[in-house]
Amino acid sequence: MEPKKDIYDILPKGSYPNTLLFKKDSTHNILSTIKENGFVYPLIGKPNIGMQGLAVKKLETETDVIAYANAALVDFLIQEFVPYENEVGIFYYRYPGETKGHISGIVEKEFLSVTGNGTATIKELLQKDTRFILQLPYLQSANPNLMQKVLVEGEIQILVPYGNHARGAKFIDISHLITDELETSIDKFCRQINGFYFGRMDVRYNTWKELERGEKFSIIELNGAGSEPTHIYDPGHSIFFAWKEVIRHLNILCKISRINHAKNGTPYMTFSEGMTMLKENKAYVKLIREQHNQHSTLQTVA
Repeated sequence: MEPKKDIYDILPKGSYPNTLLFKKDSTHNILSTIKENGFVYPLIGKPNIGMQGLAVKKLETETDVIAYANAALVDFLIQEFVPYENEVGIFYYRYPGETKGHISGIVEKEFLSVTGNGTATIKELLQKDTRFILQLPYLQSANPNLMQKVLVEGEIQILVPYGNHARGAKFIDISHLITDELETSIDKFCRQINGFYFGRMDVRYNTWKELERGEKFSIIELNGAGSEPTHIYDPGHSIFFAWKEVIRHLNILCKISRINHAKNGTPYMTFSEGMTMLKENKAYVKLIREQHNQHSTLQTVA
């Protein structure tokens, strides 16, 4: 339940997209605020507290922004869209007092897209892949005209430009690409974030070599203790692999929590606090799911 804007504010300057926070009921000056801050379209709209990519939308025009703001049921962010074509989720941890942190897994994200054959419509191409079936109703309601488009042979159409599993992205475990150079670069960056010892960074980047050197990348999301090691969702992994990885990361989190409690006096969350958080989270997710479903026609595509 940590607001995204609070997290962005503790990141090193320039490491994340230009971001503005708007209250759900005070958006009359949204266009002028965006213009005053020099934002360049396209933009991204997202809930300030999000989950599973719900209510995240690419906004191509001022009309899109106004429609998104009017539909908002919760406080939301407007960000500049990061043009880098590649996205990964990097899971990082460091034990308090340790001189260097570690990367425990990396997931590559393939955005939901189809490749034309010169005869089939986009809808027909989607129907041929069982992985896309659950996304089809949403995509159909979001942009029915696009669904009837016929792509030429070899043409690629990105339909959902977000690296989210629930929005059709394919997750591929590329943890074998972890190198000392990458781990050093990521550790150097993460040590600039006060109090960050455990979590996943969703990162857009230009080339892998540049990412290894810590160059030309942007943090799309930073998730803390509630993070999942999303490389477990690689279709090639078994459920037993997933359970093992979840348990491994929970043990790491538990050890970090105990060290922080003992060395820094960081308090544990009480049972009642935990139950209150879960109750509030359930109510909040219901709101953003309602916004996501009710206003699917606001969806735009790359």
